[in-house]
Amino acid sequence: MTTVTAPATPRERVARLAAGHIAVLQRGYLDDQPRAVAALARLRRGAGREAGQLPDLWALIDVGPLHETTDGARPLSESELIRAEDALHVALTLYALHQQSRRTGMYQADRPGRRRGLGASVRRMMKPGEIDEPVRKRLVRAGTAPDLTVLAQRLRDIVVLLRREDIELDYAQLAGQLYAWQWPGGADTVRREWGRSFHAWHDKPGESPTASSDTTGTTENEDKDAS
Repeated sequence: MTTVTAPATPRERVARLAAGHIAVLQRGYLDDQPRAVAALARLRRGAGREAGQLPDLWALIDVGPLHETTDGARPLSESELIRAEDALHVALTLYALHQQSRRTGMYQADRPGRRRGLGASVRRMMKPGEIDEPVRKRLVRAGTAPDLTVLAQRLRDIVVLLRREDIELDYAQLAGQLYAWQWPGGADTVRREWGRSFHAWHDKPGESPTASSDTTGTTENEDKDAS
């Protein structure tokens, strides 16, 4: 019997595109490639700001694949494209901020036994068995943001804390959530996902939080782009 694979949803397409972009940027940055270092420096300026405010970043975020209809995918509508582009902008600019001056890849895929969703990453900033209320409230405030611009600003504050603690985040998953957030009822769905992630934060016993994977690496100069 032939198995028919359903075309990717718009949310899945956004997540996959974010994963592809960030994986390339991260490898280049950790290899100290000037082009990648410069790209992240430019992207960082957009963290917490609306996509249209910095036309200089348009060339850095290739949304061309969203206009393609491969594997049976339907063309995205104008409203879907706008939301997808905004979600990618927020995810990539936050990643660029998170990666600044870090020696390992701050983008890590969320998977069983190694949770890197937003809720899990926030929970990992807390001591085992304790809840840090100021940190928890930051996640709650992000969850109650009235629009994507405010959400991006509140996520920026969380990302700064994650960078300080060298805690990774799944930015592909976040990009998909940012896309879903913008639709009616989407914010409730994403809040529930963050809540489940918060309570499922544990890594497998004995697994190092900084264990290497295909999205990690090292670089010699931690302060090469501290500006």
